[in-house]
Amino acid sequence: MWLRDRSGTEPASARSPLRARRALSTVALVAGVTAAVFFAFSAMSTGADVWAWEAAIGAVVAIIAAIDLAVLRRRRDPSGR
Repeated sequence: MWLRDRSGTEPASARSPLRARRALSTVALVAGVTAAVFFAFSAMSTGADVWAWEAAIGAVVAIIAAIDLAVLRRRRDPSGR
């Protein structure tokens, strides 16, 4: 079969997407925290429940991004410290 005679350079030139993932998670963390703070202040000043829900969504995005950054840091450090 033709797949057995493969002579590509993928293992030598393959690049990991971890740097892009770290950049996107950092942007999501900053945006999530900013949105959560902004919407929390909006909820306190107006008293509308919709702003509290928006703040909760922003906080969840920030938490997920922070967890992703922690996972990426652990993958980079082989000792797990």
